[in-house]
Amino acid sequence: MSELDAEWERRVEEAAARASEAGRGDVAEYLLLRAANDEARACGVAWLIDTFQAMAGEANRAGASVTATDDDAHRFRAGLSTMVGRRLTLRAGVRSVTVEAGWPRTPRDGIVRGNGLAFARLSHFGDGAAGEELLLVRAAGDAPQWVSHAEGRARSEFVEERARFHVSRLLG
Repeated sequence: MSELDAEWERRVEEAAARASEAGRGDVAEYLLLRAANDEARACGVAWLIDTFQAMAGEANRAGASVTATDDDAHRFRAGLSTMVGRRLTLRAGVRSVTVEAGWPRTPRDGIVRGNGLAFARLSHFGDGAAGEELLLVRAAGDAPQWVSHAEGRARSEFVEERARFHVSRLLG
């Protein structure tokens, strides 16, 4: 966690305590829900990026030559909204797969469509059909879970095996 994130968390907790003391339980409840959602978002984005990094490492140990670049302060568009988060690009020769994951941080950034906590996009350079869009949602037991999100199709859980598919497609 960065110093800025820690400071933000501390200030949200202080604001929630002040709201509660002032009899504004509704505001305190909102602030605590926002903090819990932000924690779930951060964990979900970290899991997604870490999963792809681990699979690239496995591929390299098996003889592949995958390079990775990670951007922790990435902004990208999703429809009319702006997501703020991370970008990981894995390269193998001329092929690449990019993982972008984040969520709107301010009201002017917009919203995550589809009742998601966060949004992610997986894109393959030169192979748009292989791409995939994901939503981070609350699953049973209140744990965050990535699901594949495509217009007109039922949502399906995004698991490590699906990430492995994207890395194997990168490797050809």
